[in-house]
Amino acid sequence: MLQPLQLEHVDALLPVALDPSLWTVQLTKLETREDLEKYIRKALADREAGVSMPFAIFDKEANRFAGSTRYMEMVLPHKRVEIGSTWITPALHGSGLNKAMKFAMLQHAFEVMELNRVEFKTDELNTQSRNAILSLGCTQEGIFRRHMITSTGRVRNTVYFSLVKEEWPEVKQRVFGKYDF
Repeated sequence: MLQPLQLEHVDALLPVALDPSLWTVQLTKLETREDLEKYIRKALADREAGVSMPFAIFDKEANRFAGSTRYMEMVLPHKRVEIGSTWITPALHGSGLNKAMKFAMLQHAFEVMELNRVEFKTDELNTQSRNAILSLGCTQEGIFRRHMITSTGRVRNTVYFSLVKEEWPEVKQRVFGKYDF
């Protein structure tokens, strides 16, 4: 379940956010409570500016907060958005939580917001994320070489993926139809 991210989520998200394995191939690295507070404050400022919609991820089965995600890089005049900045406790990797959350976000993007395009980006080195994005029915569009600098100073190549509105009905049935979200 997705809840609008609030500063009050700091305590619930802190045990997840401080797991160093989440940040090995990310742009950001959260190491302290202050880092998480700053991260959430920036997400809330982006929401106020209308360029992001950040969420806390709540796992009903485990009855706990499991991470965070957001619609970002929102360019509504062009009917596109990116789903990203996703991090989920490693204990729930492979549990189906990520797929269920992404289904809800994609469904909302295409069926409620009536967008033309949803984008995903990840570090070229993040094979787990790349495979997860492909499993959603997305198309890999290319790699932006030497695209970003991570918090460790490493220059990252970024892999771009997308799903467009004409693909959504078939992907919804083929990829998500067997699940009971």
